[in-house]
Amino acid sequence: MASSIVRIRALQLGRQVRHFSSSPARYAAEVKSLGVLGAGQMGLGIALVAAQKAGVPVTLVDSSQSSLDKGLSFAEKLLSKDVSKARLTQEQADAARALLSPTTSIEELSGVDFVIEAVPEIPQLKFDIFSKLAEICPKHTILATNTSSISITKIAAATTKDPKDTSTSSRVVSTHFMNPVPVQKGVEIISGLQTSTETVETAVAFCKAMGKIPSVSADSPGFLANRILMPYINEAVICLETGVGDRNSIDAIMKNGTNVPMGPLQLADFIGLDTCLAIMKVLHQETGDSKYRPSVLLAKMVDAGWLGKKSGKGFYDY
Repeated sequence: MASSIVRIRALQLGRQVRHFSSSPARYAAEVKSLGVLGAGQMGLGIALVAAQKAGVPVTLVDSSQSSLDKGLSFAEKLLSKDVSKARLTQEQADAARALLSPTTSIEELSGVDFVIEAVPEIPQLKFDIFSKLAEICPKHTILATNTSSISITKIAAATTKDPKDTSTSSRVVSTHFMNPVPVQKGVEIISGLQTSTETVETAVAFCKAMGKIPSVSADSPGFLANRILMPYINEAVICLETGVGDRNSIDAIMKNGTNVPMGPLQLADFIGLDTCLAIMKVLHQETGDSKYRPSVLLAKMVDAGWLGKKSGKGFYDY
């Protein structure tokens, strides 16, 4: 049994090493159009950066017309700000905006080369979306998710009723962008058990075309970023909860002692306390390790509706 596990792990590592064996330019050139599902902060950021940096037309899909209107209005504000600060010319801003095509119809993704789903972290919602994408999109389309915690293997499995047929599930991958997308350079590329080498290479190359710096992660609870970040935030909340330090002291020591741009409690507010709690629950449930138990205070704050910056109140008031 142990030797079998070693062989499987060796195969997985071998796949990761080979991810970069081919020319990235060849794979990036294959993506001539992008679809983004979800016009919230993450989806809008991904769509805007793809239009600006990769120069590809983007079909932005959301079930809510008001969300689309709000997202595009925010995009125009970001572009205007870049023009005012001489980061872009007006012509470049106009060209980027012209590449964004909003729609409430998921069927509009029937001709794109690459799709990135950026909807809320609700497993069944994502499974349903990927099942639909498998029917709508061309056979070559890469189907990517921006999930921060849900298993890529499970999402890929939702694209087929026959587990032996990997023609679609092999094209499922995660491109986990960091928030805010226009600012943060990092992106995690996570492959499921079914994901092909070519799919990972295409995702890496396209993210580089968007000006991002990709890191490759295995499909393990929390992946890389949240596996490290969320326990750090959770422990800071526990320190506050148990009186080890007050809010300002906790954030100040991490900012001034480790040179991070913001303390863990302020960062939690920016991420969203509900998101932090949801990810900690996934880590705790899927690993069974007590070190990932969510802070009691974190759960209580979510129950109170104190979700951080987006609700106007978290560890700080906004």
